[in-house]
Amino acid sequence: MNKIKRGKFIVFEGIDGSGKGTQIDLLVKEIKRQGGNVVQTAEPTNTSTGGMLRDALGGFVRRDAYELSAMFLTDRIFHNVNPINGIMQYLEQGLDVICDRYYYSSFAYQGTDADLEWVMRMNLDCKEILRPDLCIFLDIDTDTGDKRIADNRQQREIYENKEKQQAIRNRFFDVFRLLEDTENIKIVDASRTIPEVSADIIKIYNEIKEK
Repeated sequence: MNKIKRGKFIVFEGIDGSGKGTQIDLLVKEIKRQGGNVVQTAEPTNTSTGGMLRDALGGFVRRDAYELSAMFLTDRIFHNVNPINGIMQYLEQGLDVICDRYYYSSFAYQGTDADLEWVMRMNLDCKEILRPDLCIFLDIDTDTGDKRIADNRQQREIYENKEKQQAIRNRFFDVFRLLEDTENIKIVDASRTIPEVSADIIKIYNEIKEK
């Protein structure tokens, strides 16, 4: 009996308004067009912890960056190990997993207000948290992101203002420099047209899918 080939774990990151949802949908369609099997997921998850995180991000409950970091860690561990629809389970079944945000967001968002090394170490040193095969960072400037948020959101989350987004974008690049020797991170200019960005992402995916 042939062993099932493990799927690829791909994470999309970016500041708010970068177009992750649109590009994830397009990549999923392309993978299916190629005959692949793929599942979409996101953080925060749809668990009770994820619900508490969404309440905090929406500004309904106040929590500091350290508390948010720990809650995201708990949510992320379950996201990985859940035996029914966890990341590890899907990958072992041979499905590609496309995740909207992962620990890079914890590093960039909570890592602007909490101790960055602490946030990174508790994620990277946890054996129940997988390292992605690929992280695609959709890069836009904060003016573009702010305009997209204004056009598409009725209510902003706690991080969705230009000053915070600039600090978060800077922190993402700080983190990428720290991880450049250990993680496969591709930065894509997301200020271009949707088809142009999608074409770059599909090319990146095709380069890793057979590895």
